[in-house]
Amino acid sequence: MEIHQVHAKQGLQWILSGFYLFRRAPLAWFFVCFTLLLIGMSISLIPLVGQFIFTLISPVFLAGVMMGCHDMEEGKPLGLPHLFIAFKTNAVPLITIGGIYLVGQVLIIGLVMLIGGTQMTDMMLYGKRVDESELMGVMSSFLTASLIALTLSIPLMMASWFSPLLVVFHNMPPVIAMQKSFFACLRNFIPFQLYGFVLIILAIICVMPYGVGLVVLIPTIFASIYVSYKDIFLGEPIRFKNYESAPDFQKANWSDTSAEQHEHEAKQETVSSENQQKDKDQNNR
Repeated sequence: MEIHQVHAKQGLQWILSGFYLFRRAPLAWFFVCFTLLLIGMSISLIPLVGQFIFTLISPVFLAGVMMGCHDMEEGKPLGLPHLFIAFKTNAVPLITIGGIYLVGQVLIIGLVMLIGGTQMTDMMLYGKRVDESELMGVMSSFLTASLIALTLSIPLMMASWFSPLLVVFHNMPPVIAMQKSFFACLRNFIPFQLYGFVLIILAIICVMPYGVGLVVLIPTIFASIYVSYKDIFLGEPIRFKNYESAPDFQKANWSDTSAEQHEHEAKQETVSSENQQKDKDQNNR
């Protein structure tokens, strides 16, 4: 599968097209995202393993939403069943992607705690106070650990960005899908920089009015993932089916009626001409 390198401005176009996809069915998007949020919160309440479980199955939910975007292109409605549809088709490879991502996150967190030391760990996990003499050292360790975590998290996120879509739409094995996703993001690093920068600004704006704007931003982000997938892997924008070319059944009925009338009139003319010919023959006799 070819990975297309797109222009930098496409990073902004993905967001605009994602918003357009949201605008076509805002109420459906609201229910899908709200249900997903409730599922995530409910699973996270499970002691110790809740967050791990949701991380494992989150690619399955994402793939279902992407299938919903595809159905919207086909003229079908987006609905709550799309959240669970991937559990029936590609659950195992998608959960494998979630497992690889989870292992990566655990390793990154372990490395951060190792670099930060016990003081930083106690301060972050247990809220332990630190003396002023030790504060500068702890903050320095915290900054270093944060930079390392960010540096390692970005490649992991790149590998996970498109992999659920490649699994569900192209039946790729999980590892190969993550490799393709990583190189696709790497090849289009500049558009993704613009994409991320704009999303950060929009997130700040949306959070300001009590987070109300997130109702629009979160579905837009989901839809923009599908748009960027089509742009990079398929080399085409989102295209909705045009039903203007669909047959007009009312017009077809009129055409049939008109044809029947013409046929009936033709028969009447034939009958009348035959009658006239018979009358002429009788007169001649």
